[in-house]
Amino acid sequence: MPILDPHSTEYISRSPDQTRRAGMRLGALLQTGDVICLVGELGTGKTTLVQGISSGWGSLDLVSSPSFVLVNLYRRPDAAQLFHLDAYRLQDEYEAVDLDIDAMIDQGPLVVEWADRIQGALPEENLRVQLHWVDHEQRDMIISARGMRYQSLLHNFRQRVFGVF
Repeated sequence: MPILDPHSTEYISRSPDQTRRAGMRLGALLQTGDVICLVGELGTGKTTLVQGISSGWGSLDLVSSPSFVLVNLYRRPDAAQLFHLDAYRLQDEYEAVDLDIDAMIDQGPLVVEWADRIQGALPEENLRVQLHWVDHEQRDMIISARGMRYQSLLHNFRQRVFGVF
């Protein structure tokens, strides 16, 4: 594991509930235009994290993996929207461009599972969460900020999860 730079942090989750709670803390910080890139193998907790993100953002909608429909839309009572894209079935970034990612980003936060498959179609500035399977319950997350907005987002996430930083 590489040494983390100042724009990254590590979070170790010891249960799916902890993963959801971390997601809730992140989701509460999201704004329209934010892009969260989730990367990790099958079973590393990407969808579980999105459940927390959606809940923390304020949606009461049921979160499920959009593998077959590609994009799920979650709403808050104030009609704001959060987009959840699963790029697993996309062949390349060109297929992602056809989904009009820019329009999604203009309308709400965008959370992308399997973001590494379509990285070229996503903004360079984003918050990247690399999830690793450790054991049946435990997951290791490396969270990296790319850009000033995301450095601020990461700083606020650290404060919510770990206390004063």
